[in-house]
Amino acid sequence: RFEDHCRVECTSREGIQLGRNFKLGAFSRMIASGTLSDLGKGIRIGDNVGIGEFAYIGGAGGVVIGSDTIVGQYFSVHPENHVFTDLNLSIREQGVTRAGIEVGEGCWIGAKVTLTDGVNVGRHSVIAAGSVVTRSFPEYSIIGGVPARLLRSRIDLKKDEHV
Repeated sequence: RFEDHCRVECTSREGIQLGRNFKLGAFSRMIASGTLSDLGKGIRIGDNVGIGEFAYIGGAGGVVIGSDTIVGQYFSVHPENHVFTDLNLSIREQGVTRAGIEVGEGCWIGAKVTLTDGVNVGRHSVIAAGSVVTRSFPEYSIIGGVPARLLRSRIDLKKDEHV
């Protein structure tokens, strides 16, 4: 289900693949490629995924979001980085790198979270609202901050309940 005023551009090498029972919140964007001259990889989203309003998901470097993941408003996904090492060329002329982004199944991602290129978030993890995730984290992580860091493991949290 696409809520009001969404924009979806599928042109890419692998297109956009959506699982069953998918919802994209109002005013959101899924853009599989930035330009036609350099097609991106695409976007793949599993079953039972809900993404809140005002999300932006770019697919140039490839994005995978696992099944049963829930995502708050203003989610921002950028699987591409600009090269800026040559001081004699404008950044616009130096090209990009693309490593891709992957979110495991069963995650809860809070509002206003940004994922940057090369990030892998392990399954069943939680990302606190407002976090900027610039590196990868293992499954069952509780992640938060700018830049995001590991706050705790959900496995340890479960152990503490039995004390």
